[in-house]
Amino acid sequence: MNRINKLFETGKKDLLSIYFCAGYPEVNNTVDVIRTLEKNGVDMIEIGIPFSDPMADGVVIQNAATQALKNGMSLHYLFDQLKDIRDDVKMPLLFMGYLNPIMQYGFENFCKSCNECGIDGCVIPDLPFEDYINDFKPVADQYGIKVVMLITPETSEDRIRLIDEQTDGFIYMVSSAATTGAQQSFDEQKQAYFHRINSMSLRNPRMVGFGISNKETFRAACDNASGAIIGSKFVTLLGENKSPEIAMKKLLAVL
Repeated sequence: MNRINKLFETGKKDLLSIYFCAGYPEVNNTVDVIRTLEKNGVDMIEIGIPFSDPMADGVVIQNAATQALKNGMSLHYLFDQLKDIRDDVKMPLLFMGYLNPIMQYGFENFCKSCNECGIDGCVIPDLPFEDYINDFKPVADQYGIKVVMLITPETSEDRIRLIDEQTDGFIYMVSSAATTGAQQSFDEQKQAYFHRINSMSLRNPRMVGFGISNKETFRAACDNASGAIIGSKFVTLLGENKSPEIAMKKLLAVL
């Protein structure tokens, strides 16, 4: 069974998933970050594939991706870094990246390489759902890679139910129709969105991402889903402190 499914089948509450950009702040710290996060109790990790035009990301992750590319990070190099990651890391690992570098690598080659190094799934924000169903899903399924789809407050109920029916793993519940970035709280409009999705009784578990940066937003996410995905806050702390250990301890302190 895929590690993502295993995680959610445990029934554990308040899951914490962390996003970081591979190659930032240093090109060779990818494995160190992953091991440090697992040691500190993180439940799942999104490994960002740096791209020059990350349209769903705010300035923090944009800048991290730019620096990672300057550092020499590439998808080929990232797979090479991760070739032995399953010697000791047991938690679910996903890639978060955009279509351009994945298609340059070749989608089947990408899925094959993910399978070989133990990547469990991927989040591709600019992958149209229809293209996923028609062209990508059969290949991803062949290699056991879960393709996680995003929903936003603007996603229709029909589309949400279709995503729930056609995907497996979890649904990435974007807290707002905006780019990534830390927020201090979730307003009534976002809370109404959470409640609306709760009332749909979806088959797949959900994780809330975008804007999770403190105890209040983390608690709101966990109260309305299986857990929260934190990206910009951790990337900021990692950039400021250079040490994944220090960055993680500071993040846990504010949560």
